[in-house]
Amino acid sequence: MKQEMTEAVADNAWTRSNFRRLRFDLFVQRLVLVASLIGIWWLFSLSVPHYVLPGPARVWQALTLIAANGDLWSNLGITLWRVTVGFVIAALVSLPLGIFLGANKRAGEFFEPVIPVMNTVSSAIWAIFAIIWFGISNATTIFVVFMTAMPLIITNVWQGTRTVNAEFIELAQVLRMPKWKVMTKIYLPTILPYFFSGARLAFGFGWRVSLVAETIGASSGVGYRLRQAADLIQTDQVFAWTLTLVVMMATLEMGLLKPLENHLFRWKKEAEGQ
Repeated sequence: MKQEMTEAVADNAWTRSNFRRLRFDLFVQRLVLVASLIGIWWLFSLSVPHYVLPGPARVWQALTLIAANGDLWSNLGITLWRVTVGFVIAALVSLPLGIFLGANKRAGEFFEPVIPVMNTVSSAIWAIFAIIWFGISNATTIFVVFMTAMPLIITNVWQGTRTVNAEFIELAQVLRMPKWKVMTKIYLPTILPYFFSGARLAFGFGWRVSLVAETIGASSGVGYRLRQAADLIQTDQVFAWTLTLVVMMATLEMGLLKPLENHLFRWKKEAEGQ
């Protein structure tokens, strides 16, 4: 028995060590990829005017400039606030609506064609409607983010609701379990992984469409500053704002949302591995 426990501990230690080595190798490979892309970018920038393709050094100078004068942080904060508000409203609306459509077969069949149609509507179209209804304001960007994120979250929650075990629902009805308890004990544990997956996707799309909305319907934010830099042919600042946004999105995705999802639903992976 003691020998088996010792072997199990050794296997676990080897697995953890191997996992760390694989992660380190992956990190190094990604670092090499980034360095290679920067090198290719620098080589191409040598053969064209800087207003067409500025080099990494010129973009870095532009980035330090907008960071030093406060433009970077204030406009990033404004865009982040708008995206977060639109996303939170979409999540609060989509979660109960997706559960209702998944749990109510008749309502689900009736609204089934509507959600795919909403997913195909371009964010630029929502932005045009938002400008007509709300003018140049925060509400324009918030509305575009909301209309983009809502159908994505509804779709995922709807799919999650359909995977709920019907036998559990029948048993709950036989036992006359209260509806709130059916929701919290049966529906939510099954739906939450789908909801979180859809929310991650919607948040990423929210960042992208916020730029469209801010470009044509805002007087502040990253999208507005991108348009302003493009109008003035400040290509180095266009690159600086774009890279900043990419880094921020990647940080939120890989540094916050993905680890949070893995932590919250680690029980699901453990159950699947058994």
